[in-house]
Amino acid sequence: MPKISACIISFNEEAKIEDCLRSLQPVADEIVVVDSLSTDRTRDIVARYTDKIFQQEFLGHVEQKNLAVSKASHDWILSLDCDERLDEELQSAVLAIKDKLTDADAYKMARRTFYVYRWLNHCWYPDLKIRLFNRSSARWGGVNPHDRVEVEGNHIVKLNGDILHYSFNSISEHLKTIDSFTEIGAREIIKKGKRVSVVSPFTHGFWTFFRLYFLKRGFLDGFAGLVVSVLSFMHVFVKYSKVIFYYRKKSVD
Repeated sequence: MPKISACIISFNEEAKIEDCLRSLQPVADEIVVVDSLSTDRTRDIVARYTDKIFQQEFLGHVEQKNLAVSKASHDWILSLDCDERLDEELQSAVLAIKDKLTDADAYKMARRTFYVYRWLNHCWYPDLKIRLFNRSSARWGGVNPHDRVEVEGNHIVKLNGDILHYSFNSISEHLKTIDSFTEIGAREIIKKGKRVSVVSPFTHGFWTFFRLYFLKRGFLDGFAGLVVSVLSFMHVFVKYSKVIFYYRKKSVD
């Protein structure tokens, strides 16, 4: 039977990482954690579940996750973030296919997000993610901070069950993440030399809101769905605005 290495990256996640680790225990043959020099109790908690803890100053989401994969003993990788956990149905689904993992190139699963006070069943769902893959034919890619698993083959099987994503405890937490992620996203746009105009923040932002609130029926998620859709608009608007400000400031320096 193929063995599975669960790979996690962490930084100051003492409040959430233990539930993540517990959910992986029934399905993973080892747990690998790459920690970005946490200053809280994260490393002490991780040590209860694995001795494969590695310290590395944060390199970027894609780079850090690939580093974790490189530390694994087994080729099949199950990757979660610290604020995620496998529900019981997904645990059972992984166990059911564990002896025949090679029947597919990779496996994707739905992610259900808990936002402040309720589950989001529409605007951020099912949010399918490839999280179980063979490192010989797949790796983390994408554009920071929006990483994704890139697979050489195209036989990707969906597993039943959900990744439970405990995202933000407050709007304030969401706003802090927006500021951080828009900085990273803006730098990536600049690095790629992507053309941005003064209308880009509006067009990209309004499309994001329309897609989440209307096409994904985020309005059925109540007031939380409205807040998430508006702040998602804000995220995109601010990211492109930061790019425009960068170029305008550079032109007058």
